[in-house]
Amino acid sequence: MPRAPHANSPSPLVGEGGASRSEAPGEGFAPQTPHHRPIAKRIRTFAKKMRREPTDAEAKMWRLLRDRRLSHLKFRRQVPFQTYILDFVCFEKRLVIEIDGSQHASSTREAVREAALIAEGFRTARYWNNDVLQQPGAILEDILAKLAEL
Repeated sequence: MPRAPHANSPSPLVGEGGASRSEAPGEGFAPQTPHHRPIAKRIRTFAKKMRREPTDAEAKMWRLLRDRRLSHLKFRRQVPFQTYILDFVCFEKRLVIEIDGSQHASSTREAVREAALIAEGFRTARYWNNDVLQQPGAILEDILAKLAEL
């Protein structure tokens, strides 16, 4: 007959890795692995909203990249990264694809963001919304050329 747990024994550990109940996911705890840093909840929430409400250009680009359609590479969209949200990213090739409007043309914040991405080993390919909508084939050819360089 199994014995009942002792009343003074600590509560059992929850999940893998020995996380205590107070650290269990879903209770304000962002999972962390050696390759991931915790992301602020507001950034994650905003990224989800952006996935639900893409611009026309982002929706078109996602149709071209999703389901490993481009060279069998996995792309993710609207990915939280530090304090930024990346439009599209292929972690395998460390390539970020940004679809921009004119508001990003010469932004100081974009330069800081670019430096943060470079420091983490990413390269960025930027395309204008208008080009994605009107010349998707040329955009895909350019992305393939950039992937071949990596």
